[in-house]
Amino acid sequence: MNRCHHSPNSRSTAMRRLFLAAGLAAICVAGMAQTSVRQFPKNALRGILVVVGAPSITLDGKPDRLSPGARIRDMKNMLVMNGTLIGKTLVVNYTREAAGMVHEVWILTPAEAALPRKSAGQ
Repeated sequence: MNRCHHSPNSRSTAMRRLFLAAGLAAICVAGMAQTSVRQFPKNALRGILVVVGAPSITLDGKPDRLSPGARIRDMKNMLVMNGTLIGKTLVVNYTREAAGMVHEVWILTPAEAALPRKSAGQ
């Protein structure tokens, strides 16, 4: 009976190639994510956000509040806990919920911040 015998070297070489290809793919995807500009809702406004202490924030220097269940996304579109942002000044796009509280926030990349967007004062 014929059996296929693989030498240990050929198996480890194949695994190295697989890991190398996966690593290169991850680098390419990460590079594309950093250079792309996200699509925001048409009603999203631009502002300068400072988390004072959840749910208290300032938006464009005026006191405001985050809604219960508010979502803050970082430059990589990952959810961020508002407690980690206390005291930081951030350029953001945001939307409000029906009661007027800030509900969704996107921390902008420099490329996104360079694009024009209406603010609450306009």
